Amino acid sequence: MRGEVGAAIKKNNKKKTIEDVKTVNNKRNSSSLDNKKENKPVKKKVKCELSEDNISLFHQGKHYEAYAFMGAHVISEKRKKGVRFTTWAPKAKNVYVVGDFSNFEVREEYKMEKVSDSGIWSIFIEGLQPGEKYKYSIENIYGHHNYKSDPYAFESEKRPNTASIISENVKYKWNDRSWMMRRKRFNMYESPINIYEIHLGSWKTKNGEFLTYKQIAEELPEYLVDMGYTHVEILPILEHPLDASWGYQGVGYYSVTSRYGNANDFKYLIDELHRAGIGVILDWVPSHFCKDAHGLYMFDGTPTYEYEEEWKRDNKGWGTFNFDLGRPEVKSFLISNLFYWVKEFHIDGIRNDAVSNMLYLNYGRNDGEWVPNIYGGNGNLEAIEFIKEYNTAIHNEFPTVMTIAEESTSWPRISKPVEDDGLGFNFKWNMGWMNDTLTYIKEDPLYRKYHHNKMTFSMAYNYSENFILSISHDEVVHGKGSLVNKMWGDYWNKFAGLRLYLAHMMGHPGKKLMFMGSEYGQFTEWHEYEELQWNLTEENDMHKKTQLFFKDMNHYYKDNKALWENDYEPEGYEWIDADNCDESIFSFIRHDKKNNESLVFVCNYTPVVRYDFRIGVPKLGEYVEDFNTDNEIYGGSGQVIDDVLLAEEIPYNNQPYSVKIKVPPMAAIVLKVMNNKSK
Repeated sequence: MRGEVGAAIKKNNKKKTIEDVKTVNNKRNSSSLDNKKENKPVKKKVKCELSEDNISLFHQGKHYEAYAFMGAHVISEKRKKGVRFTTWAPKAKNVYVVGDFSNFEVREEYKMEKVSDSGIWSIFIEGLQPGEKYKYSIENIYGHHNYKSDPYAFESEKRPNTASIISENVKYKWNDRSWMMRRKRFNMYESPINIYEIHLGSWKTKNGEFLTYKQIAEELPEYLVDMGYTHVEILPILEHPLDASWGYQGVGYYSVTSRYGNANDFKYLIDELHRAGIGVILDWVPSHFCKDAHGLYMFDGTPTYEYEEEWKRDNKGWGTFNFDLGRPEVKSFLISNLFYWVKEFHIDGIRNDAVSNMLYLNYGRNDGEWVPNIYGGNGNLEAIEFIKEYNTAIHNEFPTVMTIAEESTSWPRISKPVEDDGLGFNFKWNMGWMNDTLTYIKEDPLYRKYHHNKMTFSMAYNYSENFILSISHDEVVHGKGSLVNKMWGDYWNKFAGLRLYLAHMMGHPGKKLMFMGSEYGQFTEWHEYEELQWNLTEENDMHKKTQLFFKDMNHYYKDNKALWENDYEPEGYEWIDADNCDESIFSFIRHDKKNNESLVFVCNYTPVVRYDFRIGVPKLGEYVEDFNTDNEIYGGSGQVIDDVLLAEEIPYNNQPYSVKIKVPPMAAIVLKVMNNKSK
């Protein structure tokens, strides 16, 4: 069956052929077109056609919806129904579509037409149906054929198979209108954000098999609401060949992984999460991709999506290739991908993986293995501009969609606006806080006084960025142990330390993120090939109590605006005593914006009860113990304060008033003024 290769593109109400497109493109290459028109990104609905604007913007790196015409689309042309295939392979000698319809053999009748001098190839094949499998056979300059999956495919075969699948765009009927309307008014900086990070394949399984997106939707939204989380962050769900990569080494950037279902199944999961009031954040990987032969790797037989220079493209530490973030067509591919998830899947935020790998030319490289930029520095200028561009683009169209950077260095102004010389992210993971505090909690309480600054140093730089405090999957794998197992001491002290650590984390400024399994104290570290040990919450009293603690602590965080309303303003946090290293006690105050609500935190990192412990307080009045991690219902020793505490007009700890309290062992308490009598 011979396909129709005449693309219908419109200009001045006149249909044009492939040859016309080539002519237009030649003119464009000689800079004969209107530059102002060329530099305008497409914002309106993009038709699946090889129009002059689509081709131009794609090659400029300014097409933010390239997925609407690149890849395989079921359409009608000249009253004939079929599929238009379009791909980018700039140095290919020839490109063919192969598939079920050709027994995956190269046939001249399915040879694609080169429609731009910069390497767009296209063909319309009549009669093809959704569900048929296909690949591109790309003939390089030496005449060798490589079979490649479609970079823009919306559906892919389940591993270990690697073909792309023709997918008909079956419109999903969303039921999250209420959520989307609320999102338009969302003030992310002054709202509670408590994120549950999840790997869909190992959260729960059934008979050793993955749950589907729809099966997960039956349980996950209700669980997150009950546990007091506001958002869920999903490890990459783009198609990837190796389970053990967790999605971070991908091939199908526009394909939701077929491990759990199809695109509409995933939309259903997001829909149900939104209906439950849970925001959805996707882990996004624009920094590197895997080297599997069927993927983006050397797509046209030469460096295409990756850098030309070997030292720059080869990420030896991860066994991957780095994207060429300065190449216009790669920028169109990646920024369009971001828009794809936000527009088509109603995603509420993205977490950019491995930003340091993008920013630094010498990341993971020794001296002599990299070349400085034109200014003699180690910054990747192309990556910097790419990050600024995609943040600007997404925030212009979706101001309340969050962009989050996983960045592990002190690169300045990560989460500051582009117009203020920042990179434009809304938030940055606080890796420094994470490393310091995890080091501290492993120490014997006898020696913690020598490491006291590990728990206080974060406040020295807290307002340099908009931070998220994160305990992610990276901290509970590869021999690092689970979160509870990082804690010092015997069985009881480990769980007490976990409760103390979480409470202190909730009191510290910044939004929060916790990886699955930590919320009930799973002892074994995470493995992607087996489900979490949910049986522990039914069979073991301490794990059950720990889960209850996380639930109550999460809801306490949500219910008290002093813990999130003023996260990024110095007025929201006040030290009472940052220097009590001898007793390893940290005390501080969280304030809301109007200073009507003040919560006093006292965190004791020793297994010793402190009686008649005087502490400064900001207001005169009656104080009650509002939360105590040592409560027996959580597995604690029960050293609680039942009495109302009357503040005395005795200045202490640089506060105008003070109270005497009992400080429980390996625990945190929160005091709240109930009857403010301050003048």
